[in-house]
This record gives sequence, structure tokens and C-alpha cells, in this order.
Amino acid sequence: MTKKKTVSETPATAWLKAKKVPYEEGIYEYVEHGGTSQAAQCFGVDEHNVVKTLIMQDEHEKPLVVLMHGDYEVSTKNLAREIGKKHIQPCKPEVAQRNSGYQVGGTSPFGTKKNMPIYVEESILRLPFIYINGGRRGFNVKLDPKILVDALGATPVNCANPK
Repeated sequence: MTKKKTVSETPATAWLKAKKVPYEEGIYEYVEHGGTSQAAQCFGVDEHNVVKTLIMQDEHEKPLVVLMHGDYEVSTKNLAREIGKKHIQPCKPEVAQRNSGYQVGGTSPFGTKKNMPIYVEESILRLPFIYINGGRRGFNVKLDPKILVDALGATPVNCANPK
């Protein structure tokens, strides 16, 4: 970790505590457009273990959450096919923020404002650990990826495209 301090509670950490999910806090220097590569570099881990939380929407503008490896992109075509939708696209930042309750760059899948379906790239579940946003820019939590299905109820999908 780059800094040894704690972050005040976020809706994400409150959710994790309420579900009794063990996690470690990871604080790093947020860099605009640094993304998962910045977090990976600060934590000294492969970007594949840093999971990004993406707020997308279907053809009816119904929001959904996609959890993807930091070093991959989402094939919206494959995702739409897998979940039985005609079209999936990223939400505009202001729409993503309204749906999640989090500032873009600090979006967590835990404790979102709206209840949305959550999809996780299946290969994430085979990792020994992941870093995922804890509800604030520059703040990730390290945890066992299995909780994404077990506690969060995420549905595994195969929609990863290498960058």
C-alpha cells in the first residue's frame, strides 16, 4: 500500500461489514484516467487482479453492473448475447453516477444506490484475490473474488476482450 491510513466508511465498506465480508483496505494516489493500471502499480500487483466496476445499460436504458479485469475490455456484443439483451452500452458518466451513487472513478459494486443486476467475468472468480473499488477514488478493497457471487449475487459471464 502506498499510504498507511484508513478511509472513512463508504456505502461499500458499510455493505461489506454488514455482510461480514473480510477485506483489506488499499489506499493509493488517484490519477485522472489512471484507471486500474495506476492501482495495480501502487499495490504492486498484476492489473489482471484489479477489477473495474462498470455501469452499463441495455436497450431499454435499464442499468446493470459489469465487473471486468483491469487489463481487459467488455465485449458488449457478447455480454448482450449472454444475458438475452439486444444491445448493451456504457452509461454516460452522469447516468452512471445517478444509478450507482458513486463518483465515476470511485464506483463500487457494493452498496449501490439502485439495485441493479451484476455480471462478473467468470475468470475473475478463479483468482486468489482481487482489488476492487471501495467506494471512493483512490480506495480499493482486497478480498476473495468468490464473494462476488456468494454475497453480492453476481452472475458469471464470458465477455472479456484483451485491450
